[in-house]
Amino acid sequence: MKKLLSICLAQLLFSAFASAQDALPEDFVAVGELDTRIEKEIRYFGSNNFVGAKVDGYYAPKCILHRDAAKALVRVQQAAQASGLTLKVFDCYRPQRAVDHFVRWVEDETDIKTKAEYYPNLAKDKLLGGYIAAQSGHSRGATVDLTLVDRANGKELDMGSPFDMFDTLSNTDDPRINEVQRKNRYLLRDLMLAEGFAPYPLEWWHFSLKPQPYPNTYFDFVVR
Repeated sequence: MKKLLSICLAQLLFSAFASAQDALPEDFVAVGELDTRIEKEIRYFGSNNFVGAKVDGYYAPKCILHRDAAKALVRVQQAAQASGLTLKVFDCYRPQRAVDHFVRWVEDETDIKTKAEYYPNLAKDKLLGGYIAAQSGHSRGATVDLTLVDRANGKELDMGSPFDMFDTLSNTDDPRINEVQRKNRYLLRDLMLAEGFAPYPLEWWHFSLKPQPYPNTYFDFVVR
């Protein structure tokens, strides 16, 4: 009986510890609580992503950010709306366990079912380092992946390449994109720059608030 009680107590303590580890920090917030107009298509919550499966650590399709980044994103949304547009976010805070999932996926050479869509011109073993890192700025809580949507027709603006395409075509200034696509990328970039987000030249969709609230911390609480 004592042994059973000890096991139950250990399980309760472990559950309490796990819950504490996964608790949302006080200075993080779900962006939807600040502005319901920002559209969300959290790709890693489902299977429509380069892994082809739901990613570890995503238990809800939420955009979670440090409060400073969330407030700045709301200001970007306000500016976008003034131009007849709205933001659509693909990913925000990303748990470290999700990044670990990405690394395991890269190391599995047999799983190439998403190659044609996400990395048609690269061997899978070339993705680690250049495109997928063992640690991600997203895990610091102030980086967001997003695009713009035309409010009149509900369609995403043509950016010249899909989100998360591992190819130089996704570079903001890739010479192969046309003038409309370049204009759309620059529009997104300028809206984000105006509120303190720095672009990542290799991915037109990727922006990080500067300065970073947690420049040296990689969080692992889940998205729920």
